[in-house]
Amino acid sequence: MASTPPGPQKMKIDYNIDRKTYDDFAKNCSRKGFAPQIIIEKLIKKFNETGQI
Repeated sequence: MASTPPGPQKMKIDYNIDRKTYDDFAKNCSRKGFAPQIIIEKLIKKFNETGQI
């Protein structure tokens, strides 16, 4: 019997952001239909690949 491969592991990160900045970011993400953590994951991935945001 074959098993399914494990999914990607998730990492919890702690960061300090100004409350108003975070609230605006979360509000804009919800307006566009995105989840904030997905946006952050994509930015981190892009930064790791290119070194730019």
